[in-house]
Amino acid sequence: MIGRLGRDVRRSGGDWLSRLERAVHIREVTGSNPVSPTTPLSPAGSGSRLAIASALIAVLAGCAVASAPAGSPAPVPGTTAATGSGSPTITPGGSASAAGGSPAARIPDFSHIYVIVMENEESRSIIGNAAAPYLNSLARSYGLATNDTAIGHPSEPNYIALVAGSPSGVTDDGNHDLAVPNLFDQVEASGRSWQVAAQNYPGGCYLRSSASGGPDGPGTYVRKHNPAISFVSISRDPARCARIGNLHGFDPAGASFSWIEPNLCNTMHDCSIGTGDAWLASFLPAILASPAYRQGGLVLLTFDEGSTSIGGGGKVATFVISPLGRAGFVSNVGHDHYSLLRTIQAAWGLPCLAHSCQANDLVEFFQ
Repeated sequence: MIGRLGRDVRRSGGDWLSRLERAVHIREVTGSNPVSPTTPLSPAGSGSRLAIASALIAVLAGCAVASAPAGSPAPVPGTTAATGSGSPTITPGGSASAAGGSPAARIPDFSHIYVIVMENEESRSIIGNAAAPYLNSLARSYGLATNDTAIGHPSEPNYIALVAGSPSGVTDDGNHDLAVPNLFDQVEASGRSWQVAAQNYPGGCYLRSSASGGPDGPGTYVRKHNPAISFVSISRDPARCARIGNLHGFDPAGASFSWIEPNLCNTMHDCSIGTGDAWLASFLPAILASPAYRQGGLVLLTFDEGSTSIGGGGKVATFVISPLGRAGFVSNVGHDHYSLLRTIQAAWGLPCLAHSCQANDLVEFFQ
C-alpha cells in the first residue's frame, strides 16, 4: 500500500503537495506554524515535491508501525487491569495525568458529601464475606479502595484525624476539648452547612461519654465516635452545637456536609458484621435515592481502624460512592484517613490541615 501511495504522490503532485511544501518551508525558516490555508502559495519544483512525498511516506509508514499492537492489548483508561498476582491495578494510577499527555482528572465539586464511619474491621473481614452482602454489593457497584489504612489505635485518634488532619494530641478514647482547626469550621467558613447525625445522641449539646435510647430506639451513643463535640469552637457555641443531632428524621438535604455515626451496635463495634451490614442496607438507600445525592453527591464509607497495625491502624475497606464516580472501580493506590479529608478539601476548595497537606486524594475514582 505504501508503494502505491508513493506512485500516486509522484504522479499527482497536486495543489495539496505545494501547500505541504510551503508549510514545511515556513516552519523551517521561521519556526512558526504554517499560514492559513486560504493564503496563496507559489508552486515548487518537482524535486522538492518528491522529497516531501518521500518524507510523508516515511511518516505514514511510521504511524502504521506505531499503531500496530504488540503482544497483549494495553489497558483502557477508566478500567481495572489485573496484575500477574491477580491483584487489581489502576490505569492510570493515583492523581497522575493519563497516558498520552491528557490533563489530570480533578475532584468534582460535589453537591453534598456524607461520611459514614463503621468500626474495627480489617478489609479482609468485609470484602468477600457472605455476612456482609450489602457492603459487597456496594463494592461491585461503586468504588472500592483496597489499600487504605487507618492511622493508629484506639478509635478516637482516627476520628479526630479524619476531620483535623492529625490526632491533635489525642491518644486514647477519653473526653477531649480541642482548640484546633477542623473540617466543620472549614465547611462553614466556605459558606456551606454541616450536620452530625449520631444515632442515640440525646441532644442539648450533650458532653458526657455515652447515652442510650431516645427517638432512635435501643442502642448506645458514644462521644468518642462524634468528633465534632471534641472541638471547643463547636461545643462552646450553642448554635453550632445544635447542628449535632440523632438519626431520627435525618434529611439527606439537610446540610452540605453530613457526618453520620451509627450506634455502638450498628457500627459493628459491639455487634456482628452482619448486624452492621443490615443496618447500612436499611439506612443508606434513602440517601442514594435522594435528589441531594443524585445531583452530584458523594458518600465516603469507611472504618475507623482494623485489627492489625498495618499502616498504623490496620487496612480498612473504604467505599467511594457517587453518581460522578467510576462504577465497579477498584483502586490499590495507597491511601489513609488523611486522603479522605484531602478529597473533601479538594472538592470544595478548602485549605489543607496538618497531614492532609501531604496526603493524596481519591482522584482516581473520578477519572
